[in-house]
Order: sequence, then structure tokens, then C-alpha cells
Amino acid sequence: MCIAVIDDHDVIHSGIKAWCAATVPPILVSGSFFDAESFLGAHPVPSPAVQVAVVDLELTNRKPDFAALERIVDAGHRVVVYSHLEHNEVILRCLDLGAVTYLVKSEGKRHLMEAVQSAASDTPYVGPRMAGALHSDSAVGRPSLAAREKEVLVAWFQTESKELVGSRLFISPATVRTHLQRIRLKYAAVGRPAKTKAALVARAIQDGLISVDEF
Repeated sequence: MCIAVIDDHDVIHSGIKAWCAATVPPILVSGSFFDAESFLGAHPVPSPAVQVAVVDLELTNRKPDFAALERIVDAGHRVVVYSHLEHNEVILRCLDLGAVTYLVKSEGKRHLMEAVQSAASDTPYVGPRMAGALHSDSAVGRPSLAAREKEVLVAWFQTESKELVGSRLFISPATVRTHLQRIRLKYAAVGRPAKTKAALVARAIQDGLISVDEF
């Protein structure tokens, strides 16, 4: 698999590249970028050359650059945010903007490599700090889903494919996939994993998000 790294520090680029080379099977870092603009200039849309984008949150100053993250996500890229920021509100906002996973840099190599591989295969991955943030945002046993996430979830239950969901809601299939992956992450974080569509249907009915009559 191939990834791109967007970070404003050389040491991060070098470290991630070394970690990827040592992973079995190796992960190819096909591009290293220092800002969102240069990355999007080279990769305006997703392609096999960049299956996952590992993105720092502080690319131009010492403040979270949510706008840069949003531009990368809106272009259809699967994003793993890799930042030293640990605040719950920062993590949750990144997930709401469409990042598939959030990792704190202190969580290290194993978590980042597993998160990247999971993102490429549309498998939910929850690191320790992300789990804490999601748990703080949830009622007991019930994840807090954004209105758009609920809309995508119901549309997916009522159609046969992500393409049809995208057509109905006027969003791309990649955006549909990102919403569904984030919903699964939220369920996993509260101890109610839903790895299949059938399991997700069961969770949604249990939580009153949809009724049997709506199918």
C-alpha cells in the first residue's frame, strides 16, 4: 500500500518513512509534503498512489489548521490525523470533519502503522486517546452521532450501495465510506462493535435511529 505524509517537520517525515519500511509487508511513502496546498496540488483526487494521507494538524502555525484538514477530506482522501494535540474537543472536531482516525504522536509506531493499514482497508481503528475522546462524547453504551452521520446511515440501510447513497445525498461515495467508518469507530469505542452491515442495522434499531418499517 502507499501513503502520503503531510507534516511541517523533517523528522516526522523521516521517522514515518523508516517505520513504514520496517513494517511487514512494507508500506510505501509515495509523497512527503509540508502543507495541504502542495499535497492537493499533486493529488487533487484519491488514487492508488495515495491510499491514506497522514496529516499533522499544525501545518502553518501552532494552532490546529482545521481548514486544511477539511480541504484534504473534501477532496476524498482517507485521512489519519497524526498530531501531538490531545484535547478531546480537537479530536472530536477532526472526526466530525471526516478524519477516519486520530492518533497522538506520543502513541508511537505500532498504533500509527495499524491505523494506516486499517484506514486503507476501511477497517475501524481506535487508538487510546481517540477512544477516550469518543467515550467522553457518548452516553453510556450509545455513541453520539452527528446529524449527517445519521442521515448517511439511514440512506445506506435503504439502498444497495454507497454510490446510491452518494447520489441521494449529493456527496461522493468516498465521503459516504468515511461517514460509515466513523460511525463504526464510535460504536467500537463504546464497546458495541458493528463490523458488518447487519450488525450496524441491529445497533441502529436498538438505539432508535431507524425502525423496521423504514426499510
